Amino acid sequence: MLRHFAFLILVICAAAANVRVASADPVRVAPAEPTHAVPAPAPTDQAGDPRVALLKLLPAGSKMDDLRPSPIPGMYEFMQGADVSYLTADGKYFLDGNVYDMSSRENLTEERRTSARLAMISAIPESQMLIFSPKNPQYTITVFTDVDCAYCRKLHGEMAELNKLGVRVRYMFYPRTGPNTESWKKAEVVWCSANRNEALTRAKTGAQLDMNVSKSCDVTPVAREYALGQSIGVRGTPAILTEHGDYIAGYMPPRELVQEIKDLRLAKR
Repeated sequence: MLRHFAFLILVICAAAANVRVASADPVRVAPAEPTHAVPAPAPTDQAGDPRVALLKLLPAGSKMDDLRPSPIPGMYEFMQGADVSYLTADGKYFLDGNVYDMSSRENLTEERRTSARLAMISAIPESQMLIFSPKNPQYTITVFTDVDCAYCRKLHGEMAELNKLGVRVRYMFYPRTGPNTESWKKAEVVWCSANRNEALTRAKTGAQLDMNVSKSCDVTPVAREYALGQSIGVRGTPAILTEHGDYIAGYMPPRELVQEIKDLRLAKR
């Protein structure tokens, strides 16, 4: 027993002899060089804006303001007039189509188109339009019209019923055949007439117009309204816009048109 105890003492002493005691002196670490954050240079003009590179890929005349971040991360929205498309931030892909919010099922692209159309139409004073209105209108529509368009004439021929249903009609010119054509000249004659509403009605019934009237009229809104229609996306006439910017393509009978306006209103609630 004593021999075992003595042996244990020897083992403990030997182990203790091999233990290396840490120095009491603290470890000296060379002090780090002082660092000072160098502020990034403030961007001048549009430096560092990724849209600068993207503009080089887009049609001539595109502007920085035509691009903005889209609802989809990593993509930009490209908008000219009411035309909306999308471009990836690296410029590799261009998408033309609608973007939907899957949680709300809303068409986000159409919302952008609608707001753009409304803004463009709202910028035109009513003094530059031909207006046919009931005493107490319930609805207002803006119609891009062509004097010689058959369905434009049909719609105008139902003006009394439209007004009776509470629809106020604001006309803007959109001669589909373009500048320096018969329809364009007729639109200018209507504008230059002493009674524009009466002249438009006569023109739409096919009555002969005094084509010399426009010679005494310096400026007409025909060119500007035609360009506006193109920006909005008018491709045919009549092109009808509601007071909320919704687009109704083509002719509809008065009662169906009113119901469509009501449905579009309800959809926005």
